[in-house]
Amino acid sequence: MKVGAVFPQSEIGTDPDAIARYARELERMGFDHLVIYDHILGAHPDRPGGWTGPYTHESLFHEPFVLFGYLASVTTTLGLATAVIILPQRQAALVAKQAAEVDVLSRGRMRLGVGIGWNEVEYDALREDFHTRGKRIEEQIALMRELWIRPVVDFRGTWHRVDRAGLNPLPVQRPIPVWMGGGYAAASKTVVDRALGRIAKIADGWFTHVQPGDEGRVALERFRELVRSAGRDPSAVGLEGRVNAFRVPREEWPREIAWWRDNAATHVELNTMNAKYRSLDEHLEALAAFSAMARR
Repeated sequence: MKVGAVFPQSEIGTDPDAIARYARELERMGFDHLVIYDHILGAHPDRPGGWTGPYTHESLFHEPFVLFGYLASVTTTLGLATAVIILPQRQAALVAKQAAEVDVLSRGRMRLGVGIGWNEVEYDALREDFHTRGKRIEEQIALMRELWIRPVVDFRGTWHRVDRAGLNPLPVQRPIPVWMGGGYAAASKTVVDRALGRIAKIADGWFTHVQPGDEGRVALERFRELVRSAGRDPSAVGLEGRVNAFRVPREEWPREIAWWRDNAATHVELNTMNAKYRSLDEHLEALAAFSAMARR
């Protein structure tokens, strides 16, 4: 089971040296990969209609592709994963180009996690249709995979047309692994069958917010049923679980790690944000402890 860390973007600040130090320390500690998730715009709470989302205009979010281009130059083995990019609010060909470039600069360390998102304000600002995002993401993934494996692509879909054109350079990985998030509402512990079925059908892996326990086990069983129904082998589809330091006390981390291992997860990650760590060193100390636990 591979071990990852969630980039603490809301707390790490904007010092490039600190960001580079964080990534290098993860690599030194033996972490397999770093995960970052995506928001382009934060809404002001006083906007017309109000705002109830978990992030506002004051929430710090680094742009994943630019960040990974930087981290590719200061690390050598650390995997770079998005979990997730909100794909339908972005242009598919541009995302394919950006991911390919990161894969080239990192010598094949890119893993592209994508999802449909929930922030309608961002969709409006980027002039993309919030209401068709679930349908469009499947076509976007199909197009990106074509662009990653073929020098010249002739693609005609409902929303996309590429008329005998292609990316250059192509990525090292052909195609880049595409994982997906969503499909499970952690707060209500419910499976969203339509979204989960989409993941089971087309994704190389699932970034899940399932929590250890009986409900989580039922959700994983449902996912694997859907994978089999799609004619695929569940053992060939990756699964990454998350341990949230703000929710799970440190003494319970070994139990959570063991639960994910026992339930055939291929990856597990630690999220150190919102755990009241006061400095970068405290984030790193927690990650060192987690890495040691996961390697036992």
